Amino acid sequence: MTLHMNLGKDSYDIVMERGILAKAGEYLNFNRCVLVVTDTGVPSQYAKTVAAQCKNGIICTVEQGESSKSLAGLEKLLQVMLDHGFSRRDCVVAVGGGVVGDLSGFAASVYMRGIDFYNIPTTLLSQIDSSIGGKTAINFGGVKNIAGAFYQPKKVLIDPALLETLPARQISNGLAEAIKMALTSDRELFDIFESREIEGNLDEIILRSLNVKKAVVEADERESGLRRILNFGHTVGHGIESSEGMSQLYHGECVALGMIPMCGEALRGRVLSVLKKCNLYRRMDYDWERIAAAAFHDKKAEGDSVTVTTVNEIGSFEMKTLRCFDVIDEARKILEGLKA
Repeated sequence: MTLHMNLGKDSYDIVMERGILAKAGEYLNFNRCVLVVTDTGVPSQYAKTVAAQCKNGIICTVEQGESSKSLAGLEKLLQVMLDHGFSRRDCVVAVGGGVVGDLSGFAASVYMRGIDFYNIPTTLLSQIDSSIGGKTAINFGGVKNIAGAFYQPKKVLIDPALLETLPARQISNGLAEAIKMALTSDRELFDIFESREIEGNLDEIILRSLNVKKAVVEADERESGLRRILNFGHTVGHGIESSEGMSQLYHGECVALGMIPMCGEALRGRVLSVLKKCNLYRRMDYDWERIAAAAFHDKKAEGDSVTVTTVNEIGSFEMKTLRCFDVIDEARKILEGLKA
């Protein structure tokens, strides 16, 4: 299955096929120097499989986790390319999850003012969401994704078979982004979560999620309007993520909690049931001061206000500009009022 991202001169294909990793060289131009970036949490054979198909493949492995999305992580990739004499004709390939994709894409965007970048996502979260759309970034000063660039890949290869090595919690982590897209834009996708078995429908979940994001990015590549719906649940979610620390909750688990207060009261029970079905609901002690501080420092905030997406009916949304503290106060009231 091939989807085409229509972005003028920056258009590219998203190819989804089981087993495509082993024949990536048939789809990507590997007849040059290729930096294959992966991390310690990804089976090493994946990067080796890609590098073996390259004329000159150099594997660079970073540590698993958000700590690699840093100036030090960026410097490591740039130094490897410089040491191996990479030119503007060469390329970077991300073989990993969102951290690897964000870091690799940003490195490709700044090396010699931009070289080709390919993305081969290996987690459900990255296959559904972060691998397409062109957002690349690193974290800085304690703020997530604050330094980055819009830099579209030349092609994205999605191999659902790679998900078979993922632990169940990582599958749930990715499902959060699919639920997000279902709530704002795809009633039929939400129906899959409510009434069908998840594991046997993963390919359809990935494809429907990709189609939602593709349509949004094509309409608003630089996030000046519509693309903000992809941040549904992220304002509160990023605050929770910052306050709790990556070691306790995954990104998708934080976004899942962040979506709950952004849903209308009549819908909230159904959303909570789906989150529990996907093992995405957590009872926890919230540090609301730190959550509020993260909301104020979030790149989506403007002064003391932030534009949030709310959902009152599945498949539709409304954008509202609210005071950050009002968003946090409402989230606190709703999340602390939930029963187990």
